[in-house]
Amino acid sequence: MTTEAELFKQGRHEELWQRCCGFIDLSLGDFMNVQQRLLLEQLELLKRCELGHYIMNGAKPNTVAEFRERVPITTYTDYAPYLLKRKMDVLPKKPILWQYTSGKSGEYPFRWAPVTAGQLEEIESLIFALVFFSSCKQRKEIVFNEHDRVLYGMAPPPYATGSMARAFPHELFNFLPPVEEAEKMSFEDRIQQGFKMALSEGLDLCFALSSVAVAIGDRFSQSSRKTDFGSLLKHPRASLRLIRGLIKSKLARRPLLPKDIWSLKGLITFGIDGSVYREKIKEMWGRYPLDFHGCTEAILIAMQTWDYQGMTFIPHLNFFEFIPEEESIKSREDPTYQPSTLLLDQVKPGKYELVITSFHGGPFMRYKLGHLIKITSLRNEQLNIDIPQMVFLSRIDDQIDIAGFTRLSEKVIWQAIENTGIAYKDWTARKEVKDKPVLHLYLELQENGRVNAEQVAESVHQELKRLDAPYADLESFTGLRPLEVTLLPESSFNLYKLRQQAAGTELAHLKPPHINPSDDTIDFLVNTAGKVAVETRQKVEA
Repeated sequence: MTTEAELFKQGRHEELWQRCCGFIDLSLGDFMNVQQRLLLEQLELLKRCELGHYIMNGAKPNTVAEFRERVPITTYTDYAPYLLKRKMDVLPKKPILWQYTSGKSGEYPFRWAPVTAGQLEEIESLIFALVFFSSCKQRKEIVFNEHDRVLYGMAPPPYATGSMARAFPHELFNFLPPVEEAEKMSFEDRIQQGFKMALSEGLDLCFALSSVAVAIGDRFSQSSRKTDFGSLLKHPRASLRLIRGLIKSKLARRPLLPKDIWSLKGLITFGIDGSVYREKIKEMWGRYPLDFHGCTEAILIAMQTWDYQGMTFIPHLNFFEFIPEEESIKSREDPTYQPSTLLLDQVKPGKYELVITSFHGGPFMRYKLGHLIKITSLRNEQLNIDIPQMVFLSRIDDQIDIAGFTRLSEKVIWQAIENTGIAYKDWTARKEVKDKPVLHLYLELQENGRVNAEQVAESVHQELKRLDAPYADLESFTGLRPLEVTLLPESSFNLYKLRQQAAGTELAHLKPPHINPSDDTIDFLVNTAGKVAVETRQKVEA
């Protein structure tokens, strides 16, 4: 049992809070001291391993300044010969597990990253921090109890969130379904089983992808068609919760929602769609979700606190550097260009590309994540947190440049679609050059025939103008309206998923990317899915 778990069981809440959440009370100077101390420890490990010698080209820096001067900015390509083969003897420290995320099209299907014991130990305390921040209203408030129930809505190992699930204190909380069972199930079966168990046993904390939290809400609102409540009513506790929930929803004159069934102590979501679905999740679940930012290589970068505003950087998992947006653009245009970076105590409000160096024996050195973030303020005045606050904007490569006026991110396009209120199943978009540059949106509606492509295009166009000033300038300055919409046949995305499953594709690639899909993907969604839809209708009519 970990130290954190022991403190929790013993009710030593103030000591536990300080151990897990105390980083938010650091001064910026103290934050930078932690960064420097851990980086110098990491450099000693790097000097003694093959990977460190290779990436640093034989350099042996002894200070932060020397490290930043002598070690180049890196990308995953620099590590691929070692990490794709999961070589352990070349690393600063031997890992205890490996995790992966989607790779680079045409080169490698996954990016593998090792996790050391030291990193996992830090993750365990940060999991507690997430749980506490998701439920408290002030410092040092801990409302969770032993055996509270947690919905397992995370992707399984070796995805990074699956590794986080393993770091979660299982001995203190009841996972629905239990982790050892959940990891043997498909993702869809696991969510369905957890949903049923939560109806019967209750639910205190939901830890899930934002899209999963919304999907559960949609399942409730469409319960008469989607859920077999008849079988659930065989369980008395589930029956009672459902009856109470149905009464609440009837009195409110709306469909059944998760908040009618459960009153959560905490709700934690993650994913690029977090801010897009924020208000929808609040409406469905009765509380705002706590968001955090992380990735496979960096694990955890920053997290919101109980005001649910900007995220606070975490000092003891990675060393942070920030490439100003103009420098980031230069480096993308010229891959040989080495961009300048700033440290956290040098940034000002604005946009930056994140660079991390792993602590605790991790492998990455001045590693460019490809994440575009925004520093929203230099401190959180409301909660007296003396650390710059950030929000995640997009991946650098998940942007569509239109005529040099604007770079639209996945998040902005998604938010615009959501804001229209049009019921849709999924979407994908890309830049296409015809006689002029076009932002081509491919959208599958919940019900065909309710709106046409022109109506959808006008609604999304107006929302994009409202959300993105440069996009609005594009029309006012040039008269260009770059948005084109194609409404996809019914079940297009589901058919694509079935095709990928039949080909043995991993979970990360079952859905098309939202931004810049390939010609093959578009051809399947538009043409192959359309033929299947026509053939299906003909069979039904016959």
